[in-house]
Amino acid sequence: MRIDRFRMERTQSLYENAVRYNLSESGVEPLRVEELLESEGDRTRLLQQPLKYPESNGSQLLRERIALLYPGAAADNVLVTTGTSEANYTALWGLLEAGDRAAVMLPTYMQAWGLARAYGGRADAYRLVERGRGSERRWALDVASLRRAVTKRTRLIMVTNPNNPTGAVLTEEEMDEIVAAARRVKAWIVSDEVYRGAEVGSDTMSPTFWGRYSKVLITSGLSKAFGLPGLRIGWIAGPAREIGRLWSYQDYTTLTPSMLSDRLARAALDPQRREEILARTRRIIRENLPRVQAWIGSNAEVFGSIAPVAGAIALVKYRLPIGSVALFDRLRLEESVLVTPGAHFGIGKYFRVGFGYDVDRTLEGLARIQAFRRPRRRGRAAPQVWAGRARGGFGGGWPSAERSPEPLPWRIPRSYPRRNASEFAVSPNRSRNARWRAAYEAPRSSGWSAATKPRRYASSPASKSPPAAE
Repeated sequence: MRIDRFRMERTQSLYENAVRYNLSESGVEPLRVEELLESEGDRTRLLQQPLKYPESNGSQLLRERIALLYPGAAADNVLVTTGTSEANYTALWGLLEAGDRAAVMLPTYMQAWGLARAYGGRADAYRLVERGRGSERRWALDVASLRRAVTKRTRLIMVTNPNNPTGAVLTEEEMDEIVAAARRVKAWIVSDEVYRGAEVGSDTMSPTFWGRYSKVLITSGLSKAFGLPGLRIGWIAGPAREIGRLWSYQDYTTLTPSMLSDRLARAALDPQRREEILARTRRIIRENLPRVQAWIGSNAEVFGSIAPVAGAIALVKYRLPIGSVALFDRLRLEESVLVTPGAHFGIGKYFRVGFGYDVDRTLEGLARIQAFRRPRRRGRAAPQVWAGRARGGFGGGWPSAERSPEPLPWRIPRSYPRRNASEFAVSPNRSRNARWRAAYEAPRSSGWSAATKPRRYASSPASKSPPAAE
């Protein structure tokens, strides 16, 4: 079996510790063990814990405390996994057979897209799209694309709610549309809800798909809303019979969670402690988000963003003549700033910024983006960028040096391609698309990144990737 290269995780693994400003993080400042275990007795008991194998599906108490997040659930409805990533991996592995199709929400964390194409052979996109005006603007479900994506061969519908990277939360009506689509073809719903609990404007958790339909699996974990990514504790919640079947799949992977992680997760999910941890996460988000929004607003001619409803993430739209992977490479290599390009979520000219850590440090990294310069192309001026502002490129044509109040600081190099063929935008209705490999190399002397040069990716015919786009 061949599997798509998981480009977002691969680039973060390679570069997150090699840059000065890592803006690709998507959680909040992690808790320390001493903060999680506040009493001396709790710390002593942890230090005295024998490092044996724990229960392979998670300890009874841990599963009971996870079940409290889902009304009517019990310990038998929960399988503990090594992070939400393994929860998604196990769920899709257990549900999909060769020839099955999965409808996957885009933009998204692309793990499910790659797994669906590996296990079933085909993933069909349905989308969130920008709708509304002014303060009412939001990322909304494109119901028409959902109905096109869900067919009689669809085995599961993959949802990310709250959504990564947009921070959007589905309305009750949108959730009903997804349930109706699943019920129509008797498909499963797999809902990744790892950002649930990190709400921006409410102390109430975002709505869950739990209890809306008999064939629902919820995947989640402690990495985002709880600020405990290092514990690597996730879970699947679902019908007890299906949970028991999926449990056997983990006999081939991690076998058990870590003993210490299980014990620390039990402490974090104690009902009173859980609410204190989620309150801390919401406080961090509410303190940091306005400062990031102020930076975006002060550079509104170049950047724009719809404020997240949940999560310490902002999806920033930009107006520059460069694809998101090429921009990612240039920022990483020239400014030592790591962002996550829109191409890694199945969309075009966007990048994601995390703001759940030291916000002053985040703003320093954003200032490096603001000061970003590009080389020149003889005879044709690109939109100017200085002090975070762009001139031209917004429907007003290309500026000239004569019309500009100050000299143009950069132009597009002669060799810069008109389209960035390595970008990863998904065509939901085509199964045979060329696959382009993003080459994460240093820029060539001509001034553009090697990531802009298309290369055929060596893979099996059944694993074709979506076409490239700006």
